[in-house]
Amino acid sequence: MSGQQRRDLDEMLRHAPLDVGGDVAEARAVFHTMMTSIPLPPEVTTTPGRLGGVPVVTVETPGGDQSDVVLYFHGGAYAIGSAADAVGLAADVSRRVGARAVCVDYRLAPENPFPAAVEDAVAAYRALLDQGVPAARIAFVGESAGGGLTVATLVALKEAGLPQPSSAAVFSPWADLTVSGASATSKAALDPALTPQALRIRARDYLGTTPGTDPLASPVFADLTGLPPLLVQVGSHEILLDDAVRLAARAAADDVRVELQVWPQVPHVFQSFAVMLDEADEALNSAAAFTRAHWTKSRPPAEAAQSLSPVTL
Repeated sequence: MSGQQRRDLDEMLRHAPLDVGGDVAEARAVFHTMMTSIPLPPEVTTTPGRLGGVPVVTVETPGGDQSDVVLYFHGGAYAIGSAADAVGLAADVSRRVGARAVCVDYRLAPENPFPAAVEDAVAAYRALLDQGVPAARIAFVGESAGGGLTVATLVALKEAGLPQPSSAAVFSPWADLTVSGASATSKAALDPALTPQALRIRARDYLGTTPGTDPLASPVFADLTGLPPLLVQVGSHEILLDDAVRLAARAAADDVRVELQVWPQVPHVFQSFAVMLDEADEALNSAAAFTRAHWTKSRPPAEAAQSLSPVTL
């Protein structure tokens, strides 16, 4: 693992034009340009559609098992980003897992405040179940705000009496919209991408009059009992470090099988930079192995044995 790689990425992010807490329309445009600046590999296909009335983009890579689904929740502080913006990272996850990914284009704040994003996530998942996809063949993956939304959605599914997916993996989850974690201050100088001020602005946009401690907005305050196996990945150079650590601790306290991976000296959602960062490549391989392992465990033995053909990573 190269220290030079980490330094180059830090420098690139510090000079990026995105202001997460700035004007929403401008931030959305800049974020879209940044996220779509690298063309997708020619073998990746993307198909827009709808699930439960919610716009989605299905991402497919060669050799994937179409019976397995990664339901993917993009980042963007609940106010920027889109399913289309997320297809690059979702495609990388899809390829490594060996399954199609479905990116959920949930409604954004401030036009659509809480609980719109949670409602859309639940609707998309319910639609997959209604299409006959077993819960055991669905895994959740989310990054940043999408990571917090992933866990909030699991809590909402429990409250609605719906079956849980096989597992969930979250990258740098924003899980506390009160921005009260100690790392919001202690890691501020090291984080090249986010500031606590920007997150507080976006939290107000999303929450409206809802308290930041609402469990479906900030799952660090939720009862996580009964949730599926959870993988939490985070970098040590980000202000959301404590969100990830506290989320994992809450899951452990609530008897959830949880794995916390803290990757030293890497920034927020470092997994997006696998083409230039060894740690990102390794983290994505780890997340893919975690996801596949829980699909295998959730299937009948004969079916699981048939699914163990090699996956090119």
